[in-house]
Amino acid sequence: MRILVHDYPGHAFPVQLSRALAHRSHAVRHLCFKEFQAPKGPIERRMDDPAGFELGFLDLGEAFAKHSFAKRWVQERRLGALARADIARWRPDIVLAGNAPLDVQAGSLAGARDVGAGFVYWLQDLVGVAIRKILSKRMPVLGDAIGLYYEAMERRLLRAADAVVAITDDFAPMLRGWGVANIHTVENWAAREEIAVAPRDNAFARAHGLVGVTTFVYSGTLGMKHDPSLLRDLAVARPEARVLVISEGPGAAWLAAANLPNLAVLPFQPFEKLGETLASADVLVAVLESDAGIFSVPSKVLTYLCAGRPILAAIPPENLAARLIGRENAGFAVAPADRAGFLAAAKTLAENPDLRAAQGAKALDYARRTFDIAAIAGRFAAILESASHPRP
Repeated sequence: MRILVHDYPGHAFPVQLSRALAHRSHAVRHLCFKEFQAPKGPIERRMDDPAGFELGFLDLGEAFAKHSFAKRWVQERRLGALARADIARWRPDIVLAGNAPLDVQAGSLAGARDVGAGFVYWLQDLVGVAIRKILSKRMPVLGDAIGLYYEAMERRLLRAADAVVAITDDFAPMLRGWGVANIHTVENWAAREEIAVAPRDNAFARAHGLVGVTTFVYSGTLGMKHDPSLLRDLAVARPEARVLVISEGPGAAWLAAANLPNLAVLPFQPFEKLGETLASADVLVAVLESDAGIFSVPSKVLTYLCAGRPILAAIPPENLAARLIGRENAGFAVAPADRAGFLAAAKTLAENPDLRAAQGAKALDYARRTFDIAAIAGRFAAILESASHPRP
């Protein structure tokens, strides 16, 4: 097949999937928006890439206004048009698209239809539901209207897809209620083979003064569905420890302005340094707002599992990531509103190195058992094959 995979942010695990599909003798074009402010995977050409694999990038020709609603809306519509044009030029048999704003996702669907290709909606987040929840709080009347518009768009796009790959069964009841057909569940994973399990004392830890001091590390986006004040409170409650935040944007800037001596903020690090970055932690931290529990599963938790470190998470208990941490005994997950419980769990982990070692080992064991890219690529190939002939 000719497969176009559009993963808008350029994360590590989707490009790993694209490479794995290309190794199965498919022609694969991996498309992403390189300028989007998010942790990036290995989105450069490699010497060992199969001949049938290629990378493509959407280019606005100007800075992306991530935090300006009006300008971002205009830019995302342009990006949707660019995605549509790219698909028209390459003429795939099937398009797998997800992790994108809905205006961009609409462009990918339109591009697939332009060339008679099948379209598989890779459902990472219920974006329309999220927009409505967030904006209705910020702008009660206008925000609710915008949210309703995007919820309707999301339902329309999902119903139009030839197949939907959802990352959790939790999405299925809502999707069925919307009349969405041909739903498959493939849980997200992390590119375990590309994240080296490094020692605690490594070059990154030494460069940033993290050797010999208990260190909590948060690595990833800090957007509207994350509460950075939990990380500030963690630094205040554990003055003997270091709290390192690796992120960019307003949340990271707000934390840097707190001017706490044991709280450091760094920009996103290159993917090739990810193993050392995560290994510099004694504890890895994840946060997710209560309202986001139903529409988002934080993929950073899956990446953390590959590092062999325990996870301290403030995540809604119904969320798949929280259930996974508890089921695998890979750390502690508390409700986002339970600030006291979050800080108590941090204290327990800070004071018990044997517990940290045991939970970190369980985390890594789960990643090694579960994140098998060959098996995952096989599942996707079967779904893509079945959807490669679009419905009338």
